[in-house]
Amino acid sequence: MCADPHQSDFSAGLISLRAVYQGRVQGVGFRYRTSQLAQRYPVSGYVKNLADGTVELVVQASEQAVLDQFFDDMMLTFATNVSDVTVEEVTPEPTRQQFTIER
Repeated sequence: MCADPHQSDFSAGLISLRAVYQGRVQGVGFRYRTSQLAQRYPVSGYVKNLADGTVELVVQASEQAVLDQFFDDMMLTFATNVSDVTVEEVTPEPTRQQFTIER
């Protein structure tokens, strides 16, 4: 008996975005404050410092509106720190159930 491949595809309803923040984003509490902000939203993902001095954020949610509001709040929170941000859609990770700070 073959299972319906769509039946167990939890990623079908998830939207996942990867953002890389440039500017004064390391050593200023960026990851901690991002994690605190994420707790206010039904999102999962992670934030981590990259070796080149930028910060990577991967965040996923089941609704685009949630991600839009989250990113709006990110920009309000870090307006004085961020000089540039690039955002791209990435493949969702349905097994990731919470938001974490990664090292």
